Amino acid sequence: MKSNRTLSMKKDTHAQVGIGTLIIFIAMVLIAAVAAAVLIQTSGVLQQKAQSTGQQATQEVSSNLIIKSIDGIRATESSDSTNQSNTLDLLRLRVGLNVGSGNVDMNQVVITITDGTNTNDLVYADNEKSYSNNMANFSGTASASTNLIHLLNDTQSSPGDNSIYFYTVDKVRDEDGSFSQSTPVLNTGDLITVYISTLSGTATGYDTVGSSSVISPTDTSLDVETRTSVSLILTPETGVITQADFMTPSTYGTKTTIQLYP
Repeated sequence: MKSNRTLSMKKDTHAQVGIGTLIIFIAMVLIAAVAAAVLIQTSGVLQQKAQSTGQQATQEVSSNLIIKSIDGIRATESSDSTNQSNTLDLLRLRVGLNVGSGNVDMNQVVITITDGTNTNDLVYADNEKSYSNNMANFSGTASASTNLIHLLNDTQSSPGDNSIYFYTVDKVRDEDGSFSQSTPVLNTGDLITVYISTLSGTATGYDTVGSSSVISPTDTSLDVETRTSVSLILTPETGVITQADFMTPSTYGTKTTIQLYP
């Protein structure tokens, strides 16, 4: 005869206690706290980088120069304006800002010009960082016409002839008075003229370019004769480049000033 057996489950209502359990619990809390701190710090760094990247990206696409027109000017004799050189010896660019563009410091804009054979990289006349010196005899308090004369005539031991390394500017429209020879910063609505010398050896013997006297013209190694393909690239400190390509006409005729672009 089998004996009756009753099965029952023992209820243990006492939790495990002891220093070991307490240590494990504290360790888990500390690990969670450290993980949370790392996540918070990482998210903060990522947020700052995202904001910085966004600002840089906005600046890159919004800072944009626009070339509105380009004229070429031939050298002449002051005593006989009908005696003109066979080349274009000065380029005059009208430059402004595109819609929505941020401010552009012309002191940081590099202009690259090529006639298909020779290429010059030009910086603003007051820029002394690129070639260790600014343009010879440049003055931030002088008039734009005075600085243009120095561009066409003057030279120094380093880097050399002004016309090979520099360009000058003049303001056309500057309603807020923010643009000057010493602080050439373009903002919305401004319009300036950029002067680029293209004097060549064939201009020797002529003493006037536009309204500027040429006493001892420097040779830029550029030769902008008729049927010459010329390329201009304006590279700002930030933002997209601006490029203008044109072909000089088959003849200059009797004109002193030739419209080249657009």
